[in-house]
Order: sequence, then structure tokens, then C-alpha cells
Amino acid sequence: MDAISRKPDAELVALALGGDRQPVAELVRRHFDTAVYLAARVLGSTELARDAAQEAAIAAMTDLERLRSPESFGAWFCGIALNVARRWQRQLRTEVPGSGAEAPSDLLGPAEAAELADLHARVRAAVASLADGQRQAVWLFYLQGLSHREVAAELGISVGAVKARLHQARSALAGRLAREMELPEVSAMAATEAVQWADVTVTEIRRSDDEPGQRKHIMFLAELADPGRRLPVWIGPAEAAMMALTLEAVETPRPFPAKLGVSLLQAAGSGIEEVRITRLLDSVFYAAVLVRGPGGIQEVDARPSDAVNLALVAGAPIRVEESLLTSAPATSCEREVAALPVATAQIAAEVTERLREAAARRPD
Repeated sequence: MDAISRKPDAELVALALGGDRQPVAELVRRHFDTAVYLAARVLGSTELARDAAQEAAIAAMTDLERLRSPESFGAWFCGIALNVARRWQRQLRTEVPGSGAEAPSDLLGPAEAAELADLHARVRAAVASLADGQRQAVWLFYLQGLSHREVAAELGISVGAVKARLHQARSALAGRLAREMELPEVSAMAATEAVQWADVTVTEIRRSDDEPGQRKHIMFLAELADPGRRLPVWIGPAEAAMMALTLEAVETPRPFPAKLGVSLLQAAGSGIEEVRITRLLDSVFYAAVLVRGPGGIQEVDARPSDAVNLALVAGAPIRVEESLLTSAPATSCEREVAALPVATAQIAAEVTERLREAAARRPD
């Protein structure tokens, strides 16, 4: 994807003022259809409206230095198109009596077109605020019209990862746009996907008793409302060790990564709002960390093990998409992990012993 197409309007205006012509073409392309809608309502003809928008584009290119607010290029350009259309309408009325009579039209009215332009700008701003991976997937799939496979090839990831990013982006956009437009957030979610979330907690970590390099680790997430419903998730040994230490309230000499991450957020005036296990695709779970900061809540992609470790340290809620608790993979996995003999307390004790041995080997 062209880097120019990913830049916000304000950046493109700055580049254009520096002498680069390509950003101007991208700016006009973004807002051309809205300008045509507005001009067509005035002129009553889509063909005339396109010509008016073309004249407005030339005016915008030549008078760009007059734009006071670079982030408002779209509104400025559409305003020029409207002025051109109104001037042409006055000329038509003078040259052809009766030509300005109101005619039925299925085009948007000025108020509707202005609302559409405003909505367009808000959606673009919300998309631009997404995490990098989600933003790239949304641009390619929804705005560039690529298929899931084409997006996967473009980004060098799997189709499942593309779908996961789009799913997470839709959830994030629903909340952000609802807050931005003062709409009920539930309604916004229903407009994308009606996701049901279940509050869960980590009940235990279990591990196989193989050789160190062959060991398998798993965390169990149990629903708070119904502890009998559990979601087992395979995790790495390092993440399992950190989780076991936290669950067993073991103090460590130095902060491990999850504690450091939470401390850094707090130092920056932010915090973890909640953690979500969002989807299972191609046998891989996906998660997101919702971070609360001065600019509102931002969603960050994460592995479930890292996300849950952060939530445990921060005391933040952990939520799982409802369907995952009753999925076939979770049910079959229960039987397999029942044979894993090593539980949380033993894992924490082993890690604590290794930390002591490491400390004893250090020179004073």
C-alpha cells in the first residue's frame, strides 16, 4: 500500500506545501465524491457537479497556502466546490431563464451531504488511531477493497491473523465512534458485531513433567458467574512462570516484564482498563489490552499470556468472548490437560528456587 494513502490530511497538506504534488492528488481523491454530492445538489446535475469539483480541485491546488487549518482540508475543498456550483447556478439562471427551477433529485441534500462529510472525517480519524496492525488491515480490506488473502499477502501474515485484526478493529472502532458521536455504545456494537463478553479469572497454571525443553504449560480461565466453564490456553514457559509467581504472591528481587509494563503505564499517567481474549483462529488465541490514557482508551494487540499477566499485576478485569467458553477446542483440550501433573504452587516454588540459586551465584 502506498505510504501517501496512509497519512492524515494535515501531513499531506504539509508535504504539498513543501512542493510535492502527489499529496495534493491524494487529498483531492479522498474528498472528491463528497464535493460532487454537494455540488450536484446545487446544480441538479451530476455531470456538471463533477466539472465543478474539478474546477474546485484546481483552485485548491493553486491556493493551498490559504488553508489555515490543514486538518480541515476536506471541509475547505468541499466549500470551494459549493462556491463554484453556486456561481455556475447563478450564471445558468441568467443565461437560460427557468433553468434554475427545482427538479426532483435522489441526491443527498446539503445537510445530509455535510453530515456525510463529517462522518467520513470522524471515521478516518478513528481508523488512524487504531494500533498499527489493525489500522493497516482496515485500510487494505475496507478502504482499498482487498480480499482477506490479498491483505494477508500484503502484510505478510496469515488469513486468520487478518480476520482477528479486523475483528479487534471493529470492536475498538465501535466504542470510539460511539463516544465521538455521543451515541449509545451498545447500539454501535450492535451495528458491527454483537459480542458477548464473560468475566473470567485465572484459576491455575498446569505443566507437564517432561524434560525442561519439552514441557507444556497451560493456563485455565474460569468464568466468574459459572466456574464450571473454563477456557484452557496453552502458553510459554516464561509467561507461565511469571503468572505462577503472581498467583502465589511471590515477591521477586527485581520486577519482571509485566510489573515493569504496568509501572511504565502508571508513570505515564495511564493504566490498564481491561484485558480481552477475543478470538480463536487456526488454533491460535488472540487478545487485546485496553489502555486508559489522557487521550482516552486505546486497544493494543497482545498474546493472551502477556495480556493476562498484565491484568493480574494491574488488578484489571479479564474478559473472554462468550463463544470461546463453549467451543469444541476448549472442551477437547480439557481432557488432554487433565493429565498434566504439575500445578501452580509447584511451578512458583521451582521458579523461586532458581531465582535464589541465581542470586547466590552472583558476586557480592
